[in-house]
Amino acid sequence: MPDTVAAASGVQPEPASTVDYRLVRTHVLHRLKSGTRMADDVCDAHPELVRAGREVGSAAGEPCPVCQGDQLALVSYVFGPRLPAHGRCISYPTEIAKLARRKGRFTCYEVEVCPECRWNHLRRSYVLQPC
Repeated sequence: MPDTVAAASGVQPEPASTVDYRLVRTHVLHRLKSGTRMADDVCDAHPELVRAGREVGSAAGEPCPVCQGDQLALVSYVFGPRLPAHGRCISYPTEIAKLARRKGRFTCYEVEVCPECRWNHLRRSYVLQPC
C-alpha cells in the first residue's frame, strides 16, 4: 500500500508501530459479498468523515470496493498531546510533518471513505516520526 500523506510530507511511519488493517477490510468485504453482512452495516460513515473525504481527502487511486465509484478518498487524523480530543484532520501534507517535529507521541490514522455510498474503513495507523 503506498504511503500517501506520510510520504508526501516527509514523514515515515515507524515499522514496528504500523498497524495495517487490510486483512480486516478483506474480511468485511467478503462478508458483504457473501450476504452475511448488509451494505447498511458497512456504509455508515459519519457525515463529518464524508465531508472531510470530499473536501480535504486525497484520491485513493482505486474505485470504492462497495459501489465501484471513483471518489474513494483517504483522510488522515492525528491524535496526540495538545491536540483536540477528536484529533486533527490533516488538510495539507505539510501539517503532518510539523506535527512529527513536535514533542510528544503523535499517532496518525488513515481512513478510506467513499462520499457516494458512505463506505469507510480504517486502512492503517502509525506513530509519527520525522525522517
